[in-house]
Amino acid sequence: MSKFLSDEWFAQLKELHEGAGDLDAPAALQDLVINITVESDEGEKHMSLVAGMLEPGHHDDAPTTMIVPADLAKQIFIDNDQSAGMQGFMSGQIRVEGDMSKLMALQTAQPSGAQMELMKKVQEITD
Repeated sequence: MSKFLSDEWFAQLKELHEGAGDLDAPAALQDLVINITVESDEGEKHMSLVAGMLEPGHHDDAPTTMIVPADLAKQIFIDNDQSAGMQGFMSGQIRVEGDMSKLMALQTAQPSGAQMELMKKVQEITD
């Protein structure tokens, strides 16, 4: 297991993503790119959500950036706890810069079976 957001975790995440093949992302997710800035005591970590999958770093062409505390980011993106995301947004823990409609598209899209399989593997490697 690797610590969430560590360099080792991002390397394992990349390996899993590359080995997964075609993830058959739903149409609502295929062109979706959202930058995510994760804030922790150790500083900021940048990642992005591209076609429903996490990648290291920000993308220059992302229309939306979400700023979120590390513990909440783990609940949302690793534990797949959408209610934590909604509560975080309503309480002001999550801030959004740019096109908020992109987050709404994310909320309604259902991941493919292949994406769900990959997310289970990501959960298994994440500490």
